[in-house]
Amino acid sequence: MKCDLSGKVSLVTGAARGIGQAIADRLAANGSHVVYTDVNSAELKAAAARIPNARAFPMDVTRGDEINAVIEQVVKTSGRLDILVNNAGVNTLAHRVPIDQFPREEWDRILAVDLTGVYEVSRCAARVMRAQGAGRIINIASIAGLVPLRLQCPFVAAKAGVVNLTRAMALELGPHGILVNGIAPGSTLTEGTRQLFYGEGGTFREHVQRMLDHVPLGRPGTTDEIAVAALFLADPENSYMNGHILTVDGGWTAGYTRDF
Repeated sequence: MKCDLSGKVSLVTGAARGIGQAIADRLAANGSHVVYTDVNSAELKAAAARIPNARAFPMDVTRGDEINAVIEQVVKTSGRLDILVNNAGVNTLAHRVPIDQFPREEWDRILAVDLTGVYEVSRCAARVMRAQGAGRIINIASIAGLVPLRLQCPFVAAKAGVVNLTRAMALELGPHGILVNGIAPGSTLTEGTRQLFYGEGGTFREHVQRMLDHVPLGRPGTTDEIAVAALFLADPENSYMNGHILTVDGGWTAGYTRDF
């Protein structure tokens, strides 16, 4: 897929690896000047160094001062911010347990990044986009925000919050020329899911086929398949989609998959 993002300035959070890096790479390949941000500064610099004219700024989405400083620097040097992709997110590898056993500190950590982080970055970016009368905000949610999954209540709650936050932002910002949409990926092949499911020695490796039996395509998605969806939402010709959650899950949430 190709579109013309020439002259557009994009900022992607969580861009050091995985889905965020794939999205940032796609935007850059289509002409955008991309700002890679991530809390992991070493991997961030390596990711951005591969892309001509890309910039890298270490940024923690739970730190309002860092967010403000980065966006101020982007506007100072580029004069604008056209596309924001809120991709930064965390989950837990250690605590796949029912709510009565889930540690409060893990709840706070996940909600702070996955939901409050979206709010914090969007709030700052929206001020810039409002002033320029145009912009795109793309929030990476999850199918877990549409159909709850067991044993990860904070992730489910955070991503459900992202889904409706996206819709609320679309209502508020649409009149100012800012389109806000989201993507709900299904199980996607990343370093995190390799540790959980798909890699040798993954925590839940023995259950992976049971999970994939619910996916009509029978496999996890790739990060680039999610990036294509983000590029579609960023495309200037896609000018009337607002408040939509684009599901990219191989058909997982289309219905109850069964073999009888």
